Amino acid sequence: MKLNNFFYIFTIIFFCFSCSKNIPKESTISEKNLNLQVIEAYKEGMDSLEKGDVLFAAKKFNEAEILFPQSEWAPKAALMAAFSYYTQDYYVDSIAELQRFIKVYPKHKNLDYAYYLLAISYYEQIVDEKKDLKSILSAKKIFEIVIKDFSKSEYALDSEFKLDLINDVLASKEMYLGRYYLKKKKWIPAINRFKTVINKYDTTIYAEEALHRLVEIHYVIGLKEEAKKYANLLGYNYQSSKWYEKSYSVFNKKYKKNNEKIKKEKNLLTKFKSLLN
Repeated sequence: MKLNNFFYIFTIIFFCFSCSKNIPKESTISEKNLNLQVIEAYKEGMDSLEKGDVLFAAKKFNEAEILFPQSEWAPKAALMAAFSYYTQDYYVDSIAELQRFIKVYPKHKNLDYAYYLLAISYYEQIVDEKKDLKSILSAKKIFEIVIKDFSKSEYALDSEFKLDLINDVLASKEMYLGRYYLKKKKWIPAINRFKTVINKYDTTIYAEEALHRLVEIHYVIGLKEEAKKYANLLGYNYQSSKWYEKSYSVFNKKYKKNNEKIKKEKNLLTKFKSLLN
């Protein structure tokens, strides 16, 4: 009886031990097979991308990621799907893929590239500063993230350059509206627009004109001390600017007349010299 019990227990232990040995083998084989499938799908995606079939390429990259999410190929495939869409200007799809990548792989080594490509996907949709600002503001926000969080990245310098261009676009929009309100003699909205330029976009080419317009408006509405404040600021930063000259002539009408006289004399002298040649 004891012998039978011993044999029964031994059989159970042996069976359990055999099963425990087989499980890792099956898992290892399964992982190897999955990895091969992922690599194959990834390769198909690359081949399709090279041939210009970006939609099929993106599909294969997505397939590679889904097959084995724990694989090192999964995040690579996710990025390549986004890049595939980007190459043929499918910006909406590219943005969706990149946003998902950032959420799913927040610590990936290529996170800087994901943010940069996301910013570029918004940036390349910028058409006109007078139209919808969504793409402009989204691009600005993401480029700022690249510059702040990935300052040592190879994409930081180009992000700074693109950000300067975006600020020029945004400043030009404010100037366009400011000039419109100025023409209509709507002083308060005009002042607000020009102030936005000097407060937010003071490094752009529009800062000088914005300061002059503030001088001009405040002088017209009788706030001469305020006008002088902006004139001094313009003179301090842009003394050689044509806009400083215009602001100076706002306070000194004789200067304006004398300046116009000098210009006319120069033009006459130039014409006279051309007759002698």
